[in-house]
Amino acid sequence: MNHYFIIYKPYLVLSQFSAVEEKQTLADFFDVPKDVYPVGRLDHDSEGLLLLTNDKELNHRLLDPKFSHEREYWVQVDGAIDLNTVKQLQQGVTINVDGKLYAAKPCIASLFEHEPVVPERVPPIRFRKEIPAPWIRMILTEGKNRQVRKMTAKVGFPTLRLIRQRIEGLSLDNMQPGDMVQFDRSIIYQKLFHEKRN
Repeated sequence: MNHYFIIYKPYLVLSQFSAVEEKQTLADFFDVPKDVYPVGRLDHDSEGLLLLTNDKELNHRLLDPKFSHEREYWVQVDGAIDLNTVKQLQQGVTINVDGKLYAAKPCIASLFEHEPVVPERVPPIRFRKEIPAPWIRMILTEGKNRQVRKMTAKVGFPTLRLIRQRIEGLSLDNMQPGDMVQFDRSIIYQKLFHEKRN
């Protein structure tokens, strides 16, 4: 039987269930059947939406690069990023992936006019009164290793906090770190692939 869960992966938690010395893993927060694993990953220092399932077809469709799909990130950056810099992100910047230069695909990027409502992070980012830490929204259709962080660093604004808010039609909504919601197959496929199932 296939199972489908979406979770809010907390900060400083590895995207795996197997134990790693002195690091928290998903097993410290979520109790799911033994054959259920995360689809893809979120970095240890990132947080937000992660899909857990034992559906191999779904895993393939989300991880194979030929099936591109939207991933939306809310990104808090270090410094007063301006619209020209956001435009650079939109056009795609060149980053280092596995020791080689890689031209990131164009993406959707915009500045939040008002700070988004997000859960408190524990521990919080380092607050410096004289340096702003605004939020931007980035929507990518690819997922290279630490891509968002590499992109914002490339344009001069290192990432302070990174939350994956959405994958296609699946979003965190009002979930808090450590929350888990179970879905049935038809809802997951409709939200991810816009498939209508009876």
